[in-house]
Amino acid sequence: MPKTSARLLSLLSLLQARRDWPGALLAERLDVSPRTVRRDVDRLRELGYPITAMKGPDGGYRLAAGTELPPLLFDDDQAVALAVALQIATTSGVGIEEAAARALNTVRQVMPARLRRRIDTFRVTAVERTTSRPKPQVGSGVLMALGAAVHAREVLRFDYTRPGGDDPDAPPRRVQPHHLVTWGGRWYLVAWDLDRADWRTFRADRIVPRTPTGPRFTPRALPGGDVAAFVTSKFQGADGWPCRGEVILDLPAATVSRFINEGIAEELGPDRCRLVLSSWSWLGIAATLGRFDAAIEVVGPPELRDAFAHLARRYADAAGPTG
Repeated sequence: MPKTSARLLSLLSLLQARRDWPGALLAERLDVSPRTVRRDVDRLRELGYPITAMKGPDGGYRLAAGTELPPLLFDDDQAVALAVALQIATTSGVGIEEAAARALNTVRQVMPARLRRRIDTFRVTAVERTTSRPKPQVGSGVLMALGAAVHAREVLRFDYTRPGGDDPDAPPRRVQPHHLVTWGGRWYLVAWDLDRADWRTFRADRIVPRTPTGPRFTPRALPGGDVAAFVTSKFQGADGWPCRGEVILDLPAATVSRFINEGIAEELGPDRCRLVLSSWSWLGIAATLGRFDAAIEVVGPPELRDAFAHLARRYADAAGPTG
């Protein structure tokens, strides 16, 4: 028979592995008598683990959720996975970086030396993509509120800040929340907009939830049936936008790459680069390229050339007659 301390750890590990355990099966797995199992369960209760006894012909036990967090038990793989997840969380941009770092330090301190060595060889460095836009931060409270509404299938009301600023007279949005997703370093809520009768994606950093939430709803079928495919169709990369153009710019690739989000800048020389850029429209690509104070050579396609000509006429009209 294993020593009491080792047997308690084995019992706790079994109780965490499944919801309900018949007492006779626990005794068999631990190679002890049912009476010993009852005594060990009482010892775990004294340590703060909320274990409830189930009535019935066989009896049994269940590890329930408690009001306090008792000591946790992880096997080696679980402990390493937890530490890796906490390291990744420190780069998530969710506003929990400091808490995740403190939790990682706590977990590491109680790990045996063999596991600490495994964790210390894994380091995550967050390299931010240089961009003219600030990285949005989302409060953990907002994410928890959105996630709770998704899980409970309750109508969510929230104020939504658009890039142009707030409209104080705008009514709150009413949606049926379906998924909380990340894309390109940002958090989004995928939801059915009740007032617009259509699917929408909302940036979580622009959402201010209102309470209480609304009534429960029956989830609709997401277009395509897969949230990853749906979000990809909304926010496609350079190979997926309907319009894709190529130009030569008289600027270094390193300079150009700081101002493009979905594009590829290839260095052709110290002050020259090839830029492939995509957008929803040809005018959008032409307008974006017009920001660069440099000569532009259009490689193709002809639709991009036409877009530049259209913008040139529009800008000339806006400038008005001279003299």
